[in-house]
Amino acid sequence: MKKKKKFYKADLLRLLVALIALCVLLYPVVSNYLYELNSTTIVDNYDQSALQEEPEELENMWEAAEAYNETLLGVGTGSFADVFRQTVTDEEKNAEYESLLNLRGDGMMGYISIPKIDVRLPIYHSTEEAVLQVGIGHFPSSSLPVGGESTHTVLTGHRGLPSKKLFTDLDQLGEGDIFYLKILNHTLAYEVDQILTVRPEQTEALAIEEGKDYATLVTCTPYAINTHRLLIRGHRIPYDEAREAQERLTGLRIPFWIQVLLIVVCLLPLVPLLELMTWRTRNRLKKIKRRGRK
Repeated sequence: MKKKKKFYKADLLRLLVALIALCVLLYPVVSNYLYELNSTTIVDNYDQSALQEEPEELENMWEAAEAYNETLLGVGTGSFADVFRQTVTDEEKNAEYESLLNLRGDGMMGYISIPKIDVRLPIYHSTEEAVLQVGIGHFPSSSLPVGGESTHTVLTGHRGLPSKKLFTDLDQLGEGDIFYLKILNHTLAYEVDQILTVRPEQTEALAIEEGKDYATLVTCTPYAINTHRLLIRGHRIPYDEAREAQERLTGLRIPFWIQVLLIVVCLLPLVPLLELMTWRTRNRLKKIKRRGRK
């Protein structure tokens, strides 16, 4: 009876250890999946709001953003600092900035879609930490993401958060890859043409260039060390051209359920290994007890 009880406790302990290990391994996958579901809902609701809004009102919002961008011309790089830390400081200017492209009054400007790394993420005003925990932040001193000549939009996002992917895979982008900005009822396409790794204070590459229409994606690097910034710049291209290029570049996406299955399959060999380790430990303990009796 005692042997059975000990055997039962040992099995229960092994099962508990296996379940804990499985939960730890699945947590990033499951939590990111839930975040993606939530982001999809947010993005879909945004598209629905844009469809329901009067076209004239959308056009007015677009023109107001273009007018704001014109005020940034000639500012240069002097006002740029670490894009993860700086926000608009002037109270009146901040109120104007927050009101622009604020379709639903929740601070969401639109969203970014990056097919290469399979993300669609909401874009919010500012780069405050509260914003970067839930989506992508727009750097206030950069052009609003409506495109046009002599504009340069800067969008920032975190890497390596345990519960969501965000810009974690941004380093997988290469020159020629495409990303899209969906703002109000417009979709802007950008092709990656420059990738830089710089120190936080090196912001020259974020400057507006006369006649150019740029968008730069910024995140921390190296992964989990975060001493530098990864800058991935794209130049505006026609939407139809982007779609044709994207069809050639689109890769294979592994569905969520397959990811979970792969993790479980990888864990299965650990079960007999755990059994073997337990058996060896028992044998050692028995030998030690026998020697002690002698």
